[in-house]
Amino acid sequence: MEFNAPAGTNLFDQSKIVGKSTPRIDGPLKTTGTAPYAYERHDVVANQAYGYIVGAAIAKGRIVSMDTSAARAAPGVLAVIAAPETKPVGKGMGNNAPLFGGSEVAHYHQAVACVVAETFEQARAAAGLIRTRYQRADGSFDLAGAAPAAPLAKGRDGKPDQSTLGDFATAFAAAPVKIDARYTTPDESHAMMEPHATIAAWEGEKLTLWTSNQMIAWGKGSMGQILGIDPANVRLDSPYIGGGFGGKLFVRADAVLAALAAKAAARPVKIALQRPLMANNTSHRHATIQRIRIGAGRDGRITAIAHENWSGNLNGEDGENGTAQTPSLYAGANRMTANYIATLDLPEGNAMRAPGEAPGHLALEVAIDELAEAVGMDPIALRILNEPKPEAVPGTPDQRFSDRNLVRCLREGAERFGWSKRSAKPGQMREGRWLIGMGVAAGYRGAPTGTSGARIKLEADGRIIVETDMTDIGTGTYTIIAQTAAETMGVPLERVSVVLGDSDFPVSAGSGGQWGAASSTAGTYAACVALRRAIGQKLGFDGDAASFVNGQITAGGRTRPLTDAGALSAEDSIKFGDFKRGYDIGTYAGHFCEVAVDAYTGETRIRRMLAVCDAGRVLNPLSARSQVVGAMVMSAGAALMEELAVDKRFGFFVNHDLAGYEVPVHADIPHQECLFLDTLDPVVSPMKAKGVGELGICGPGAAVANAIYNATGIRVRDYPLTLDKYLDKLPKIA
Repeated sequence: MEFNAPAGTNLFDQSKIVGKSTPRIDGPLKTTGTAPYAYERHDVVANQAYGYIVGAAIAKGRIVSMDTSAARAAPGVLAVIAAPETKPVGKGMGNNAPLFGGSEVAHYHQAVACVVAETFEQARAAAGLIRTRYQRADGSFDLAGAAPAAPLAKGRDGKPDQSTLGDFATAFAAAPVKIDARYTTPDESHAMMEPHATIAAWEGEKLTLWTSNQMIAWGKGSMGQILGIDPANVRLDSPYIGGGFGGKLFVRADAVLAALAAKAAARPVKIALQRPLMANNTSHRHATIQRIRIGAGRDGRITAIAHENWSGNLNGEDGENGTAQTPSLYAGANRMTANYIATLDLPEGNAMRAPGEAPGHLALEVAIDELAEAVGMDPIALRILNEPKPEAVPGTPDQRFSDRNLVRCLREGAERFGWSKRSAKPGQMREGRWLIGMGVAAGYRGAPTGTSGARIKLEADGRIIVETDMTDIGTGTYTIIAQTAAETMGVPLERVSVVLGDSDFPVSAGSGGQWGAASSTAGTYAACVALRRAIGQKLGFDGDAASFVNGQITAGGRTRPLTDAGALSAEDSIKFGDFKRGYDIGTYAGHFCEVAVDAYTGETRIRRMLAVCDAGRVLNPLSARSQVVGAMVMSAGAALMEELAVDKRFGFFVNHDLAGYEVPVHADIPHQECLFLDTLDPVVSPMKAKGVGELGICGPGAAVANAIYNATGIRVRDYPLTLDKYLDKLPKIA
């Protein structure tokens, strides 16, 4: 199916299933512990052995020698594969260094060996017997030190990632009110609950991986590249994923080592990365240094805005684009954005939930608050004053907004949150020993879509089965796909079964980038339309004109049950036309936060949060709310506690476990609300629905930071906002 023009009125505008809060159909499996996650799939292949990966003990250099003799002689050991004895594997999609092989070490905890044994304990014990000598080389581990000489990054078009409109320098110099501030965000870990895990088995030349991976088609192709085999001989199966947040977009060492180890041991091998390796062996969110300059009139109207961003990566490419939201959020004729990338010898950075926009909002939305204070305006009023016109996106004026209701998000959120009770002057609201503050931030996250396919089967008994390689990373994909199929085929939800995550199924968009829900449901719809036509042809109906309700097809005064068509199958994909290039298709939110800061100790407690979201049709409000609330918690973590601490002498993340890397939990935030506007975006897809999974992390952290400032009068621009950065600046206690 080609989507070549904005959607008109369709069956989803009178939906009875899509758009209704629906408990997740995979919920019973997950709450009873019977959902088959990768490492727990004991029944998929017999005689599984256990692999244990050894990580490099240096950040840069080479292996001089590796003695594996004691490990090979240890009880239960079946095989040992050593990097110096193995030709470096190829690099798959998203890999900045080979995941295994050779004597060169590119980063700390890079996989250098894998022990295979009958039990996990035997493999772990034997791994501890490997003796490796290294020759350490000097490396670059400090973003702040490398940033001044960092070159411009390359954009998607291969050109330097810098954009200018108008004359920023002149307009900024002439502006009566100026903001010029520097903000930093640290490296962050995905810290998902389920570690990277894979079971690998060979059958001749064919490799099957039961794994935890967000993007099945990407993984299938990458494993072919990495191992130098035909991707047609690779199968990935990943029906349940215990969190990914972008960390499982690309193939990592668990999959590669499981495949190599299974070949060496001549039997299936299962590997789960131990938690300490997840921070340094896999990818993470890059640290950023951001400089924002805003010039405005005394009335608060922005005349000039510049956002520069520095980040680093192992290959000197693929940085964290902290400017991603800046071209779209606020008006202003004179503009400049630029992204610089330093080459660092730290573990490689890559996508993490809302890459670019999440840390970018932490800077931009605080700078906007600083501007509001400088001109003496309410922060919400300032944002509304600088709302761009719909027919021209400020940073890309050849585009228009497809549908944008940010002002409504801010106004309705302000009323709901009780914003009028906020003290405009910081440090004025107190409850006993607690300083109280409120903060606000706008949120923007792009809403991309990608080609996505599915196979729809009509069983002889009238049941509908959906098959697609789409994944569910805990977001409720099973349910929204079932809702789409039930609505389109006119059957009850309980008559639909969904099977996901198998590369033998039609290729979907996969889970990531906030494109999964919009793309996969549109692909399911396309396949359902193909099945409707096949049923119509079988029963003598025009499938496009007929209605499908209550398990029946009706047209021209005739009605037949779907079961009369017998067993049928149809397959199709949604493909998105070039017309969408003329639009900025985004999602928007107004984020609000109230904090209490202990006037004596500086302890910060988040008391309540609110997100008002504009994301088109919300396919399942129940699971969408869960996505946004979870993202708000992650954003609070980024603001207050999450930081991969870099040892700048030896080049690794010191706190590589959940004891040292602190993350917030829902209990840390007593009250969270999430509201969805009743909007539709006909440009995004036939469903008129956008994703929300990453919108929820774009802005809440800045709202937290702005609330802390409102409570204390102390502006901290280096995240996380730990109390050591402001304790000595707290207001004096009488």
